Amino acid sequence: MNLETERILLRPLQAEDSNRIDELAGEYDVAKTTLTIPHPYPKGSAKDFIEKVNEAGDLVIFAIVLKDSNSLIGIINIKITESHKRGELGYWVGKPYWSHGYGTEAAKAMLALGFETIELNKIYAQAFSTNPGSWRIMEKIGLKHEGVLRQHVARFGEYHDLSQYGLLRDEYFATK
Repeated sequence: MNLETERILLRPLQAEDSNRIDELAGEYDVAKTTLTIPHPYPKGSAKDFIEKVNEAGDLVIFAIVLKDSNSLIGIINIKITESHKRGELGYWVGKPYWSHGYGTEAAKAMLALGFETIELNKIYAQAFSTNPGSWRIMEKIGLKHEGVLRQHVARFGEYHDLSQYGLLRDEYFATK
């Protein structure tokens, strides 16, 4: 399945994406905004990553691709907890593509998929409180601030607060 917006295409990850993922995810400024991207990023590890996530039954994951150049610029996903009909939205965009609205555009498409197709009851997301670029995306797509999880995670030897945002199915359809 592909999702298309004005400027981007969300498509399944492919083995051929591995070099581009290695390149973009290898940037320290990208890794420090996530919990899972290692730094330094081991060269060639994106191949294993792609295989692993494509086999995960609880993960809907897409490459974020610019339509005009067919360039992969990031990754977006929803990790589904079926028993609660909720999904956790996660994403990263390569540093050269920050502040162009691509993350917001991709996240809006994922909200529609999550609520309209997968029929989730809630979609939520978390970001380091020190990462306004990420939590502003959450605000722009309509997620509501639910609170701060204080020193909830450790990353690169430091504890970080997480800002939690969420949106309920009824709220999503009320604003459509």
